[in-house]
Amino acid sequence: MSLNDTQQALCDDSDTDFSALSALFINCTLKPSPQSSHTRTLMDTSAAIMRENDVDVDIVRPVDLDLAPGVYGDMTEHGADADDWPALYQKVLGANILVLGSPIWLGEKSSVCQRVIERLYGNSGDLNEDGQYAYYGRAAGCLITGNEDGIKQCAMGILYALQHLGYTIPPQADAGWIGPAGPGPSYGDKREDGSRVGVDNDFTQRNTTFMTWNLMHTALRLHEAGGVPAHGNQRSEWEAGCRFDHPNPEHR
Repeated sequence: MSLNDTQQALCDDSDTDFSALSALFINCTLKPSPQSSHTRTLMDTSAAIMRENDVDVDIVRPVDLDLAPGVYGDMTEHGADADDWPALYQKVLGANILVLGSPIWLGEKSSVCQRVIERLYGNSGDLNEDGQYAYYGRAAGCLITGNEDGIKQCAMGILYALQHLGYTIPPQADAGWIGPAGPGPSYGDKREDGSRVGVDNDFTQRNTTFMTWNLMHTALRLHEAGGVPAHGNQRSEWEAGCRFDHPNPEHR
């Protein structure tokens, strides 16, 4: 994906070293590979900015995988014949940045996106080496595409879920594109003159650019700090009876 002049200039002018970071983009399209995905086309812009800044980027399409429904870490232990989630979860844990991308259907995120969130939730009780929830110390955002209203509706649900699980959500952590209401061309479709729908939309390009840089800045700060400070948020300590400087109640 080629960047526009402004996006390229921002990359060229940056003197921040992001090479220690990795990002995982999960494209929750309903279309299996190798079908073209409009959501992937928008994700490619964000991924290109990251790659220009030496971030290690991986893009996964869950519809190509066998993700069993459920809220446990491995659903084969609960009756499923197969489950690719454990391997995808390791990629999630290996990434400083997580971006969920989803099309809009009936005003909501896709069923694939909801399943990914449910599977993320299935591991939400895992703890890191500091006794915090496992997703702490990582940044997350989302990208939305569609032909109907719903970018903010979808983003609200996705970003709420991710922060609830432990991700840090930076400013302007969402972006998207919607065309005219009803049937019509989608993001990245070719016009008769050879140009692509939405790619030249300044509002979408600006928000996607801001989201990407904010994710990189936030993830780098978290990486350099060793994650979120481990005081007042350690489940392991809470279950051991610690109350993090809160005075013990007086017994009468």
